[in-house]
Amino acid sequence: MAANGVVSDKSLIVSFGEMLIDFVPTVSGVSLAEAPGFLKAPGGAPANVAIAVARLGGKASFVGKLGDDEFGHMLADILKQNSVSGDGILFDQGARTALAFVTLRADGEREFMFYRNPSADMLLKPEELNLDLIRSSKVFHYGSISLIVEPCRSAHLKAMEVAKGAGALLSYDPNLRLPLWPSADEARKQILSIWDKADIVKVSDVELEFLTGSNKVDDETAMKLWRPNFTLLLVTLGEKGSRYYTKNFRGAVDAFHVNTVDTTGAGDSFVGALLCKIVENPTILEDEAKLREVLKFANACGAITTTKKGAIPALPTEADALALINGA
Repeated sequence: MAANGVVSDKSLIVSFGEMLIDFVPTVSGVSLAEAPGFLKAPGGAPANVAIAVARLGGKASFVGKLGDDEFGHMLADILKQNSVSGDGILFDQGARTALAFVTLRADGEREFMFYRNPSADMLLKPEELNLDLIRSSKVFHYGSISLIVEPCRSAHLKAMEVAKGAGALLSYDPNLRLPLWPSADEARKQILSIWDKADIVKVSDVELEFLTGSNKVDDETAMKLWRPNFTLLLVTLGEKGSRYYTKNFRGAVDAFHVNTVDTTGAGDSFVGALLCKIVENPTILEDEAKLREVLKFANACGAITTTKKGAIPALPTEADALALINGA
């Protein structure tokens, strides 16, 4: 422990951004209006990543703001129950915890309707950040939803700068949610505004097309997003697995085929698994054979997460992932 009571441990993964409640219909394949009822499911990509890390035995902390309401305290408790440190959590007295209504289409993909006007996560100020916690991270992970409005945008930029200054690896998953942005052009511009600050970037095939304006998901398109300072660029392709790009090598790793029920959290599970393994052994980023093993593990974690409804209940343990790998 450091003198300030923050764990100064170079295995810590700090996840920054939003945590919210998804209301998921009790029936798949219907519109929001047709849904007979909803189940509440805790979510928010950065929070999912933190819990994914902890579930795999890693050390995780979440930095973000929740409403000082029943839902906000419920979410803070869920982080605690899942062994994620709450040292970076703040509560806002004046704004509610964000909500999202999610429709599950028949193919397991999702559509979103958000209630955030403004929600507590958007009101995080730079001066409220727990800088000691951020400085103690080995990996600092974030998305792009926290870039949409002030003051959270300034808090996000400050947190990145402090983490980078302390020697953390910066991990970026833009996690595009177009309905939250004023326009597609603004989303593209802001998501790319911090692009070259990251060390590790993960995009989905849909995000790759959106950010490049291309309708092709191939190496040439992916390399448009590559920057010289990147350590690793990943493109996830759902049931087609994932592709990886580093300074010295590139390739693809196949997916595991499972019975997909709900894709929520699959990308977050993949990222959590990858970050856990990088913290355990940073040399995997220079060793293609080791990186392929890790990506196979991350693909397994992502696949398992699609086999149950909701993100957090579906996130796997290491044993779950190894069972899928060894049984495949």
